[in-house]
Amino acid sequence: MGVSFGLDGRVAVVTGASSGIGRAVALGLGAQGVAVACVARPSDRLDGVVAELRERGSRAVACPADVRDESAVDAAVATAEAELGPVVLAVNSAGIANAAPALEMPTAQFTEVLDVNLTGVFTSCRAQGRAMRRAGGGSIVNIASMSGTIANRGLHQGHYNASKAGVIHLGRTLAWELAPHGVRVNTVSPGYTLTPMAARPEQVDLMAGYAADTPLGRNAEPEEVFGPVAFLLSDAASFVTGVDLLVDGGHTIW
Repeated sequence: MGVSFGLDGRVAVVTGASSGIGRAVALGLGAQGVAVACVARPSDRLDGVVAELRERGSRAVACPADVRDESAVDAAVATAEAELGPVVLAVNSAGIANAAPALEMPTAQFTEVLDVNLTGVFTSCRAQGRAMRRAGGGSIVNIASMSGTIANRGLHQGHYNASKAGVIHLGRTLAWELAPHGVRVNTVSPGYTLTPMAARPEQVDLMAGYAADTPLGRNAEPEEVFGPVAFLLSDAASFVTGVDLLVDGGHTIW
């Protein structure tokens, strides 16, 4: 039996599609012949990604939604099914980050990050998993972070790290729960990546140091996360579920 990395002709939902890794994934999937439903909060950037996909000949639709709003997430997946066809692929990349020392962090700040980064992944997976059950199977990849495995030196982000650790373990749990429906669930955990999130004031000055601390000697480009995601989505990974794949340039091997 041949190994197939192809994704052509399938339908995917991508959350956080308006920027960073989510944008790179949406465009990468489109280039592979996937019809892409782009989910993000309403913005010109979301519309721009959809326009770029269509200009490149891809089928694409904008599904404006805040992942904290479960009814909006359900509606986004329904739109994807109605306009593009049965949803069999999903990548959940929506997330936020900010920083504050734990002893000074307001509870509301902690909760907001958990609501977007973890609860938002849950609501997305639930809607996508239901769609894939209807379709007879599928593959979900959630974007976590190596921050779910390590504590980042110099960054006061206990809420972010906890949320990403939660995404990793949620993925393991959903992997067994959805397996009877033919749905695989895996996680990709990028290292330091040159996204708009990495340009926030508390992190931008640290990025050069992080590159020096990484065995490959640099930080990742968002497009470099797409390859591992595409592998996990594809039939080449047909016996892979519940995995957290670190894509960190070797940062966590020290």
